[in-house]
Amino acid sequence: MTASNLPEDYGSLLLEVKERIRAGQYQALRAVNKELITLYWDIGRMIALRQEYEGWGRSVVERLSDDLQLEFPGIKGFSVQNLWYMRQFYQEYHDNEKLQPLVGEISWSHNLVIMSRCKDPLEREFYIRMTRKFGWSRSVLVHQIENRSYEKTLLGQTNFDKALTPELRAQAKLAVRDE
Repeated sequence: MTASNLPEDYGSLLLEVKERIRAGQYQALRAVNKELITLYWDIGRMIALRQEYEGWGRSVVERLSDDLQLEFPGIKGFSVQNLWYMRQFYQEYHDNEKLQPLVGEISWSHNLVIMSRCKDPLEREFYIRMTRKFGWSRSVLVHQIENRSYEKTLLGQTNFDKALTPELRAQAKLAVRDE
C-alpha cells in the first residue's frame, strides 16, 4: 500500500498505536522494576535473618556472591557490595510499613542514593515520592538532595494563606525567608 491510497485517518491510527506501545513498554518496565526490588528485598531479608540467627559472617556473603555470579553469568547485581546493600535495604525499611510499598516504585539506584544520603524516614519518603512523581533521574535526585529540597519544602510550608490578611501575608513570608 502506498501513502497515496491510505485512509485519511491512518496518521491518527499510527500515533495511537505508537502511544499504546510506549505505554505498554513503560508498564512492563515498571513491573520488572517492582519485581527486581522485591527480589532484592527478599535476598536482603534472607541474608539478614541468617546472620542474626545463624551468625553468618562476611565470608558467607562473599561466597554467596561468587556462587550466584557463576550460576547466573551475565546478570549484574549479585556483587558482594550489592548483596550488602540488599541486606541494608531490608534492615532499613522492614519496620517501616509506610515506606515498604513505596520503595518498589523507584529504581534500585534511586533507592541506594536515598538510603545512603537520607536517614530520616520522612525525608526518605519525600524523595521517594518526588522521584516517582517527577521521574527524576539519579543525577537529578542527587542534586535535589544536595540542594536540600526536603528542608526547603518544609520551610516553605506555612498557614499564612489561611491565617493572615493579604497585607500581613507578604511581610510574614519575607520574615521567614531563608537568605
